[in-house]
Formats: sequence, C-alpha cells, structure tokens
Amino acid sequence: MSALAAPLRHALLALPERPARIAVAVSGGADSAMLAVHAAAVCRELGIGLSLFHVHHGLQAAADAWGCQVHALGGLLGVSVAEARVHVEQAGGKGIEAAARDARYAALADLAQAHGTRHVLLAHHRNDQAETVLLRLLRGTGLAGMAAMSPASLRDGLWYLRPWLDQDRATILQAAASVEAACGWQPVQDPTNADPRYTRAAVRELLAPVLDRRWPAWRGIVARHAAHMAEAAQILDEVAREDFARLDPSPDGVSFSLQAWRGLSAARQSQVLRHWLAQNGARMPTDARLRDLLRQLRELHSLGHDRQLRVEQAGHVIRCHRGRVWVEPRG
Repeated sequence: MSALAAPLRHALLALPERPARIAVAVSGGADSAMLAVHAAAVCRELGIGLSLFHVHHGLQAAADAWGCQVHALGGLLGVSVAEARVHVEQAGGKGIEAAARDARYAALADLAQAHGTRHVLLAHHRNDQAETVLLRLLRGTGLAGMAAMSPASLRDGLWYLRPWLDQDRATILQAAASVEAACGWQPVQDPTNADPRYTRAAVRELLAPVLDRRWPAWRGIVARHAAHMAEAAQILDEVAREDFARLDPSPDGVSFSLQAWRGLSAARQSQVLRHWLAQNGARMPTDARLRDLLRQLRELHSLGHDRQLRVEQAGHVIRCHRGRVWVEPRG
C-alpha cells in the first residue's frame, strides 16, 4: 500500500463504526485531488460509499473552471460530485481568508447533511500544519491553539478527518505528477496560494524559504511540537473538568460556586473559566478580557458581601449573584 493510502486506510479503520458513506472536500488543487484519488481506492476496498464535495467561492475568475476540473476528476474516479456555491461575507472584522473558511465549512456541513454523511476528509498535510503553528504563534495563541489541526475534529455535528498531517507535500505532488502522466488530469492552481498579500501565503512564500535554508527539517519539528502541545492541552482539559466538578456546578453546567472557585490556584482558576465558557458555547475572551474578568471575580468575593456583576462577552453575559457565577446567552 502506498505511503498516502496507508494513513487514510488507518484513519477510516480507527473510526468507532465504519461509515456507510464519507466525502472528500475537493478544491481541485493537487492536495485535495490526490486525497480523492486515494480515497476512491481505499473506500472501494472497505466497502464505503464516497462523494466529492466542491465549494465554489466565486472569488477567482477561474472558479468555474476549477469546478469543471473537480467534476472531471469525479468522472475519472467513478465518484459523484456535489457542488455548493457560497457568497463570502467579510463581516465582523474578519479578513477574506477567515470569511472564506467559515463559508466553506458551512457549505460542507450543508452538503454532508444533504448526502447522508457525517465524515469529511480534508487534505491538510505536514506543510499546512507547520504553517498553522507558526501563524498561531505569531498571533499569540494559547496552548490549545498551538496544537494546531487535529487528525479528527467535530464541527457543526460533522467529523473532519485529516489523515495526512504527517505526510510531506512533496509526496503528494509526486502522486499528482503520476496521475497526470497516466491520464492527463491536471490540478488547478489558486494564485492566492502564492500571493504574499494573504497571511498564510506570506508565511509560505517569504518565511518558509528562509527556514528551509537554515533548518531544512523544520516542518517535521514544528509538526511534532504541535502533537506535544495537543497532548498537553488534553491533560489540562482533563484537569479543568475535574476542577469544575468540584465547584458545585449546577446540573446544566451554567453556574458554579464562586467560593469554591476561589480555592483554586490562579492558573487553575483561569483554566477552569476557559473550560466553563467553552462548554457553554461562549467565544473565548482575549487575554486582556480574561484577566479583567478574573480580577473582577476575585475582587467581588474579597468584598465579603454580595454585589452583582455583569460582564458581556461576545454574545454571552457572565454574572454573579448570591455567590454563584452564571453564563447565559445575551438576550
């Protein structure tokens, strides 16, 4: 079995139950196209139905042609192709990259529901993982963010599987060249991938070549770092769950005892707050806002009498009343 097929097969066999059908998100580029090629072979072997999902963003003049290439690939593989067209809204201060990503995930969720699958394969590889770690480091992310992309993640009720996070892109490009030589199908080229005006492309085109010259194996090192951070983040999450269980939480988990929380160390107070907010669907506050919330909660309790607290946090409200801290959607 090839170096690219083996991890894909392993990822599918590792699922708790073998799905009747899965999908591959295919842009038409070399990475996702080769994932589709290998998934077609592995799914035939395992008796799993396969669909290709293509999201048409309409951001490039060649977007229609990219869709045609994906449909052509589906025809060569004997696999159905489902396409969704989206309009990318740059709202709420998002950049074009983040807005396009959110629109893409929303479209994939809709396609998955329409075609009866709960698993979508994504073609992220080691190079992507290394770039993600660097970007998050430069943005000041925390431990969980430094774990970067997970081999399996749940979003909007849909499982996204990334079986190639340990694969170097050079291996994928070799496979694409072999496919082109065999049948003439060519992957599309997205010009934004090499345009340094876009953040990820800037890392790829400006920073990565410097690192390549000085530390040729840097991508593998950074990817291993992400794996270590994922293990550390899992441990912290387990500690936070145990700590929260000792805070006299309400049955629905929306409130806890302020006095019990005050008994934790400062670091664990911060960590359990993050855990509590995440469990209640609240967006993570910035470091500055979290520090301010911690300060207010500590000062509130130190006053020795009840005083109401109300802090708004991105669509949710955090309040304290009669010695308990609550979070609820903002009305």
